[in-house]
Amino acid sequence: MKAAIVTEAGQKTPVYGDFAAPEPAAGELRVHVTAAALSPVVKGRASGAHYSASGQFPFIAGIDGVGRLDDGRRVFFFGARPPYGSMAEQAVVAETQCAALPDDLDDITAAAIANPGMSSWGACTLRAGLKPGETVLVNGATGAAGRLAVQIARHLGAGTVIATGRNTEVLQSLDADETIVLTQDEPTLDSRFEAVFARGVNVVLDYLWGRTAERLLMAGARAGAEGVPIRFVQIGSISGADITLPSAVLRASAITLLGSGLGSIPLAQLAPCIADMMHAAGGAGFTVASQAIPLSQLEQVWNAPENGRRTVFTL
Repeated sequence: MKAAIVTEAGQKTPVYGDFAAPEPAAGELRVHVTAAALSPVVKGRASGAHYSASGQFPFIAGIDGVGRLDDGRRVFFFGARPPYGSMAEQAVVAETQCAALPDDLDDITAAAIANPGMSSWGACTLRAGLKPGETVLVNGATGAAGRLAVQIARHLGAGTVIATGRNTEVLQSLDADETIVLTQDEPTLDSRFEAVFARGVNVVLDYLWGRTAERLLMAGARAGAEGVPIRFVQIGSISGADITLPSAVLRASAITLLGSGLGSIPLAQLAPCIADMMHAAGGAGFTVASQAIPLSQLEQVWNAPENGRRTVFTL
């Protein structure tokens, strides 16, 4: 079968080639893949840079996708048995790691929305325990995942949504109650951060980490509203893998630091959570900009800038 094959560590781009087709074992299902999205996690695992990379070669790239089972049912799936991945004509996956798709969600949209949608849906529901009426701040809301996080936070009942980002035009297009442009000088930025925390921020969904996360945490410690604990959920690290965090930030404030990603959400909870998000997507009108590209053209687009659009490989 045709697949996106990673043959060695540090490989910049998977190779489009032939790989032996899988046979399902007991408790597994064969998926005939129709669409699989390219995400930062997929790239990181393929290059070996992501913390969840196995280090075993060769393997097929891709962590999730959309396809049809042998009996024709249309499903979203994740976590194919190694060395198989989602970017191939077929994959084998545990039955518990498949979720039926609603009829109002097409294959491309389902594949594109899965990873960025789960980053905020899981963070809000399973990690932060978002309650109706609470205030959510999305740090890094101008990428594909951040834009979707604003929509999902609103759908899940957030009373106020605050969005930060560097792209002023994109920020203005979001359904946010307040936006903060991150290109301002640090004193001005700190003042804006402190102002929103003083009014009360319950949940921070952080897609950036790095310096901006440092400023947010310190502003929350200095100005957080009395009696309003802050659940700070770390999701992505586009702005840097590390931060410098003064110990006083945690001693002087009611801040809870959480992570949301592979490993922090048990697999047993992941499939039902994905199913809930997928079934909500159509009716709620969740959108994510995407482009459909045949898998055979993966080498031309693998390392191209995302520019707010999620690439979905089709088979």
